[in-house]
Amino acid sequence: MDIGIDLGTANCLVYVKGKGIILSEPSVVAVNNKTGQVLAIGEEARKMVGKTPGHIVATRPLVAGVVSDFDVTEHMLRYFIEKASDAQGFSFHPRPKVVIGIPCGVTEVERRAVEDAGKNAGAGKVYLIEEPMAAAIGVRLPIQDPGGNFVVDIGGGTTEVAVMSLGGIVRSKSLRIAGDKLNEDIINFAEKEYKLFIGERTAEEVKMRIGSAIPMEEKTESSIKGRNMVTGLPEEVTVTDADIRKAIEKSVGEIVSTIKDTIEEVPPELLSDIMSKGIYLLGGGSLLKGLDKLIEEETKVKTQVGDDPLTAVVRGAGYALEHLDEHTEIFLETEDLEPPK
Repeated sequence: MDIGIDLGTANCLVYVKGKGIILSEPSVVAVNNKTGQVLAIGEEARKMVGKTPGHIVATRPLVAGVVSDFDVTEHMLRYFIEKASDAQGFSFHPRPKVVIGIPCGVTEVERRAVEDAGKNAGAGKVYLIEEPMAAAIGVRLPIQDPGGNFVVDIGGGTTEVAVMSLGGIVRSKSLRIAGDKLNEDIINFAEKEYKLFIGERTAEEVKMRIGSAIPMEEKTESSIKGRNMVTGLPEEVTVTDADIRKAIEKSVGEIVSTIKDTIEEVPPELLSDIMSKGIYLLGGGSLLKGLDKLIEEETKVKTQVGDDPLTAVVRGAGYALEHLDEHTEIFLETEDLEPPK
């Protein structure tokens, strides 16, 4: 059995050929710094974030979709490959072919790090595919046709903006502002406005509950709990949707600006196609309420959130896996990482 992996900064999703998506877990690894031992991976490690003693660190081995800790990434990939095998009641013999989605614009060294981590984790052959390309395939956009397809993939660590035609990427930009940065903005806002220290999980939860890119018809509010930075004591405050919108406004603006810059660089021949088909928002960050309306208002181009945006990349990787020999042009090459013959 062969597998496709969306190796995300925030979450990893796994697709098994013939089975579909079988795993979705956080890209978090808990490590004992005294011994170097990996204690937990995925959901179990996420539960430890902010709750561990000093010598145990729950960390993400990927920063902006790029391997920052090779050994820990290898452990994580091996865990997901083995868990996929156990979940389906079979062993991967011979070693599986693995398709992995990575951000646009990564260097040759960064590509090599992902490939090596995959091989060391048990893959027999590793194929790399750029995330916007995989996302577009995942929502079945006609990327092989001679017409423009505009995709914005907003993940945890990066926002990938790409225009595709004839099976390739014509224009692309990668911005290291995405879901994690919005969480960070909310943390900073709470510290500045309320002198309240909150964790990343709290920030993400309030973002998902009441966060929006534009004012919504119904005003909402939510309570957040944290530690008062002056007294050091627990405290609970109430924030409104306007507060959260103000907190993330600058980062959202940079995402919109990057999309506009990409549109300005699109060849005129493809621009008419894009105006007809519109912009597709994918990835978990696309679920921010009102973001599609803001982008449409700013760009004057019809914008919509793709079907099941959270799984678009891994579904695209899965489709590429199922049709490995048919569309060789969609895979990235490294010096000895050749597309399938």
